[in-house]
Amino acid sequence: MNSPPPDGARSVLVLGGASEIGVAVAARLARPRQATVVLAGRHRHALERAARSLFEQPGGGVDEPGAGAIFTLAFDALRPETHDQVVGEAVRLIGADIDVVVVALGVLGDRDRDEHDPVAAFAVGATNYAGAMSATLAASRRLRAQGHGTIVILSSVAGVRVRRSNFIYGSSKAAIDAFARGLSDSLHSSGVRVVIVRPGFVATKMTAGLASVPMSTTPEDIAEATFRAIDTGRQIVWVPAAFRYLFAVFSRLPRAVWRRLSL
Repeated sequence: MNSPPPDGARSVLVLGGASEIGVAVAARLARPRQATVVLAGRHRHALERAARSLFEQPGGGVDEPGAGAIFTLAFDALRPETHDQVVGEAVRLIGADIDVVVVALGVLGDRDRDEHDPVAAFAVGATNYAGAMSATLAASRRLRAQGHGTIVILSSVAGVRVRRSNFIYGSSKAAIDAFARGLSDSLHSSGVRVVIVRPGFVATKMTAGLASVPMSTTPEDIAEATFRAIDTGRQIVWVPAAFRYLFAVFSRLPRAVWRRLSL
């Protein structure tokens, strides 16, 4: 059985449910069919705020329905022994199969601190890669068993070619991006698809206070691009789309040249 297109999605699970990007993607996927959404994350109050935000997204509310039922669920990326249970509880709350899983796990960290603090650097890698990998595997087992579904993994252009200015964060995203591509290959012919989303700088609370950069984007832009990618069957999404061509050039630059760039 093939994965349903976005207009057929009836349920969405967001791992990292307090993420602004995750909420925006869930809202866009939920809108056509008023899908049931489960937001799974660590902090109850943050999840409650995210649930309210989801209801208030364009297409939400009584006059223009967006998501249907919205549930919150306790989930910690750094407790892999609980991940199967979390996915099972999400299925129970939904009362049906999961159509789309959005893996929106990620911390930016503090570059200056992380480069000199192995414990802080470990926390970035553990969340962005190890935790995301474990949770995604738990979700993929469920979707493989049901024979259909889509997994959306939020990667980053920072992981396509790691820059010296954020190499800890970038390397963690490079790892999850590589994992996502391998997972996609392993799920071939299973009925489960993997969509890898590679945004650039995103204006969110996590990046508040940082200087904006050219070609920055928003959670809503990412949500729309993700929706269209699932609709058209694309496996890798660049946001903005021009990054696809820019990084095709960047990936071929000699290291001596790359090191001299102020990126």
